[in-house]
Amino acid sequence: MGDTEAQRRSDRGVWRLVHAQHGVITRRQLLQLGFSSKAVAHRIAVGRLHRLGQGIYAVGRPELSRHGRLMAAVLGCGPDALLSHESAAGLWGLRAWRAGAPIDVAVPPHLRRRRPGVRVHRRQIDAREREARDGIPLTGVARTLVDLGGRISRRRLEAAVNEADKLDLIDPETLRAEIALYSGRAGVRPLRTILDRQTFALTDSELERRFLTICRGLDLPMPETGQRLDGFKVDFHWPELGLVVETDGLRYHRTPAQQARDRLRDQAHTAAGRTPLRFTYAQVRYDRAHVRATLEAVVRRLAR
Repeated sequence: MGDTEAQRRSDRGVWRLVHAQHGVITRRQLLQLGFSSKAVAHRIAVGRLHRLGQGIYAVGRPELSRHGRLMAAVLGCGPDALLSHESAAGLWGLRAWRAGAPIDVAVPPHLRRRRPGVRVHRRQIDAREREARDGIPLTGVARTLVDLGGRISRRRLEAAVNEADKLDLIDPETLRAEIALYSGRAGVRPLRTILDRQTFALTDSELERRFLTICRGLDLPMPETGQRLDGFKVDFHWPELGLVVETDGLRYHRTPAQQARDRLRDQAHTAAGRTPLRFTYAQVRYDRAHVRATLEAVVRRLAR
């Protein structure tokens, strides 16, 4: 191409697209923007384009951000591809990133794509599960959780559901309704178990989730969680028993001021006629029998 207005428009179009795609562009997109095969080859030769795989390039420099690598994986698998499974969960913020893990991408069943470092999942992709985050196409939160349900433990899946609610991505009631659309999928059953109205409670931490597993083994209704009571946010509350339980995490090596606040919290609950009970991280994590026995004794007393 000569230095024409058409070329300048093409260059501007490239930079806008590259910015939106985290430094990545495909050969198909370059040709659609008016570049010839010769012009693409020239930019590869002079180092303006850096080949990442067949028909996909990093622009300007070969190094990519994490978002750039994710976008490259999706674009490299075709225009209908979506980030999925654990990679989608990472981008939504539901799971921590695992260094060195392959990137999960879902593609329509008729495509036969193989990319280094990419784990391809062939399946029918419905329009309702197609979303975008930071400009990267990915499966929606409900479908992502269904996909996770068939691959990770219940404890980790429950943590992901809690994270989705905490981030205001999807609430449990909406999730219940949406997973009904995926009946028969491997991940639906574990999700339904977690979301059962009699056993599911939202928690803020891994420690609190561990405490709930102890509660499930007792003849107790599930507690309210994260409620404000007597001027304080409490971890667990059984209103029918007047019982309040707090779990102190590893950060419980508190300052005197923080310890004084905990005393005020317990005193406020006692003054309101409730029974405050507090367990340490070590007790919940390593001495479940003690926690269980203490809860049973206190519940028996309160029930009388």
